[in-house]
Order: sequence, then structure tokens, then C-alpha cells
Amino acid sequence: MMPNVRAKERVLVACAAITFGLCLTAAPGSAQTQTPAPAEQNQGSGTPPTATPAPASAKLPEGQIEQLVAPIALYPDALLSQVLMASTYPLEVVEAARWSKANASIKGRTLEDAMQKQSWDPSVKALAAVPQTLQMMSDKLEWTQQLGDAFLAQEEDVMSAVQKLRERAEAAGNLKSTPQQKVSRASPPAGVSVPAGAQPPIVIEPVDPGTYYVPVYDPAVAYGTWEYPAYSPFYWYPPGFVASGVVAFTAGVVVSAAIWGGCDWWRRSVNINVNRFNQFNRTNIVNNAWVHNPAHRGAVAYRDAGVAARFGKGNTAAAREAARGRSNIGQRDLSKAGPGRRDAMKPGAGNRAAK
Repeated sequence: MMPNVRAKERVLVACAAITFGLCLTAAPGSAQTQTPAPAEQNQGSGTPPTATPAPASAKLPEGQIEQLVAPIALYPDALLSQVLMASTYPLEVVEAARWSKANASIKGRTLEDAMQKQSWDPSVKALAAVPQTLQMMSDKLEWTQQLGDAFLAQEEDVMSAVQKLRERAEAAGNLKSTPQQKVSRASPPAGVSVPAGAQPPIVIEPVDPGTYYVPVYDPAVAYGTWEYPAYSPFYWYPPGFVASGVVAFTAGVVVSAAIWGGCDWWRRSVNINVNRFNQFNRTNIVNNAWVHNPAHRGAVAYRDAGVAARFGKGNTAAAREAARGRSNIGQRDLSKAGPGRRDAMKPGAGNRAAK
């Protein structure tokens, strides 16, 4: 009897070994093939895990940033800031543009009421009061996303590029006060002095803060000789618009308190006019600092890995894809967003045609 028992034991042990080996091979989460998560490795040690810094993304060159801001650098400061903020939410821009086109007759207080029912970011809601600009952002959707990505990653560089272009437009005689807007120089805040030989930042404001006239111009002309042939900006104007002069204006649109953004040129950042923001959005905020909200980003990836890491908790998939350098996933999402044209903003891909 003993030989038979021992033979059966050997068979059972062999079967168990084979079964365990198969489990190790098939299970992706096995101890043999999976490295414990950093948090698990440090459990009980009393020392928090060391965060791995996000891989650095290449900064956009000066010429490319100027290419991106050229179509809007001559906008009034408040409208410019709204475009920069809203550009970080490209999918919501498309939704808002569709809504605006379908509800073109809704304005004023009725528009404010309607916006309370929408779930878009406040910066996107604000642009419903300026449908021409919202439509441009939707038509030029790839540009919108690239502008937003540049703004999130290199805000100071973007704001500096706007000032450089304004200086060139002024030198070319194409930026001056008109019945639609006032052009001036910003007064330095207390304790700040303008360096010798430097000029204070250029400020553009509507003559009537409740009415905006959107400037329409060809960037290749408005700024004098364009300095970056490899980065040609596009030229867009509203359907049926007839330009008169290098810089023309659309018909005025009454915005009431809808446009609540602002520019702090001394700090090279955007901010919020708290009173106007609260009036339009029916809120009670007290902080005038603008902060990007990744919850409104949707599935659009961030181009810059550092930006993706900053906002990854609200957009984990986007952060992961950006860290891998695979921001094309965001392009796929944008391509599904609707009829907005995805005009390539590649070097040399300037577009002079009216859209």
C-alpha cells in the first residue's frame, strides 16, 4: 500500500505545482510579474513616497507663440483674456458655439438667464455674448486647443508675445484709439518702476465697457513685416464681413457684465473682475485670480507633461497620455466634436482665406 500512497502524493504535488505555475503565467497582477505600487512599498515606514517629477516638455519657440496670439493680440484686454481662458476648454467652446448659432436672438438679461442652465466653464459662457469670437474659436478648433495649451504651459510668454505684437502694430501705425476702443499705456503699480528705455505695457479697452467691437485684421499686414515666415498666422473674419482699412471692426455687441476677464500686464497674467463675474454668473466669489478647472477639459489631453501633472487629478487619462507624449488622443476627441475646422497650425501653414 505504501508505494501506491507515495505515488499518489507525488502526482498531487506535481498537479499543484503545474496549476500554480499556470496561475503565475496567466495572472497579470501576480507577485512574480508585478512591482508593488510605490505607496504600498512605503506602507508602515512613516516616510511618504517620493514623487516622480513629470518629464519636461519642450517649450514653444517665440515665433510659434506669436503665431498663436497674432489673431487676437489686438483685441481689447478683457476680451483677449476671455479667449485665453476659454481656449483651455476646446470641447465646450464647440458646444457653446453651436448653442450660440442656434439661439442668435437671445441677448442681454435673457442670455444671462440661459447661461445659468449650461454646465460650461464660466469663461466659455462669457463668450456667448460675443458670438463672432466664439464662432472663430470653433471654426479654428485646432488653433484654439494649441492656444490653450500654450497659455497653460507658458502664460508669461504668451502675455509677453501679445505686448510685442502690439508694439509692432503701433509702430506700423495700425494700433491707435478709435471711436470703438481706447489705446493707452498702463500705469505701473506702486513700488514698480519702468526700466530705462522701456515702454509701459499697451492697454486696449472698449470706449463703452458694456459694448464691444471686435477688431478684424490680417496679422500678416497689421504688425508690419511678419518676422517668422515659418510660423504664418491665419486670417479669419465673419461671413459676409467687408473690411475697410488694415484694422476694421464688427458691429458693436452689448455684453453687459458678460466679459469679466482682465490682464495684469505687470505680472504677465490674466485675472478676474470679481464684480462683473458675480453679476453675470450670479455667484459671490472674492478671489480675482483665475485658475484652470480640468473638470471642464473633457477627454482632451494636455500637450505639456508638466501641465498634465498639475491637473492630473481632474484628468488622469489626459495626464498619462501627455506624459507619454501622445497628445494626439486629444486631437481624436476634437475631431469628433463637430463641424469646426481643424486648420493645421504647422510651420508655414498660414491661411489667408476667409472662412
